Amino acid sequence: MTRHVLLNNIDHQNTRVIHHFSPEFGDNIPNTLVFPTEFIELQKEYPILLRKDDPQGPYQAVVLLGFAAAENLYLNNQHATGWDARYIPASIEKGPFLIGFQRTMGMQDEEPNAVVHIDMNHPKVSEQQGQQLFLSQGGNSPYLEHVSARLETIHQGSKLAPVFFSALEHLELVESVTIEFALQSGDKIRLLGNYCINEQRLASLPADALAKLQQSGFLALIYAMVFSMGNIRHLIERKNSLQSQQ
Repeated sequence: MTRHVLLNNIDHQNTRVIHHFSPEFGDNIPNTLVFPTEFIELQKEYPILLRKDDPQGPYQAVVLLGFAAAENLYLNNQHATGWDARYIPASIEKGPFLIGFQRTMGMQDEEPNAVVHIDMNHPKVSEQQGQQLFLSQGGNSPYLEHVSARLETIHQGSKLAPVFFSALEHLELVESVTIEFALQSGDKIRLLGNYCINEQRLASLPADALAKLQQSGFLALIYAMVFSMGNIRHLIERKNSLQSQQ
């Protein structure tokens, strides 16, 4: 059961967070939620796909990490953090932290301020090992600054996502995709329920539509999604390598 509390340098001076990724911490998941604000970094490592929890609901972006339940092909104990990639999705990297909102006393009409909360029951929270959150004089540690930047990525990305996905739908740039292939072992994989960019439709967009996408910054995000699909091949190679080792 989670126990979220407001993070502060008095109550949490001795609190540490284990910055390591492994199945024992629940990191063995086949996909994770991602945000447009990190697409440029994500497309270098992962396939970026769209999904819907409800057929009539909004799109959400995810990156593919594995092909089966409880499979994350980026987990690797040979790496210092246990994660074999140059960029870790913000929803994973944030660990036990999340953004909360707090209003200033007597300022009910103002927008609430974003503040950092921590789940004290999270398995990565410790007082014996891990990254310190605050310096001895009370300032934020480099690790906490790093996490805060990832939380800001999520915060800004959550606001951008519905606008971006609405633009994709308006221009009919989203299409359903079935991912299927055979592994070297002969096992066949078939993934349903995913969506990607319709490249043919993208190539036929009129100049004014492309100009608007460029001006809004959305065109770069669209191409990041397109280019990211090449990472499915790299993910298959990871899977084949893992099976051959076993």
